[in-house]
Amino acid sequence: MARIELQLSGAVTQAAVLDALETRFPVLKGAIRDHGTHRRRAFVRYFACQEDLSHEPADALLPAAVAAGDEPFLIVGAIAGG
Repeated sequence: MARIELQLSGAVTQAAVLDALETRFPVLKGAIRDHGTHRRRAFVRYFACQEDLSHEPADALLPAAVAAGDEPFLIVGAIAGG
């Protein structure tokens, strides 16, 4: 698993992290979030501090441990099957 460190100014939210990630790696634009709505793509999940944050508002603050760099914000592609 690759670990990427991002420098953010202001509140550390899902949206801020994803904005910074897409700025640094433009090829990810549209892969994690929809181009127009910026809503999370189906089968993509967000985790931090052993919690599923996928359904949290994009502007909600991430846990303090993530903001401090002590814990990762994980973006995980899910797989469905049957």
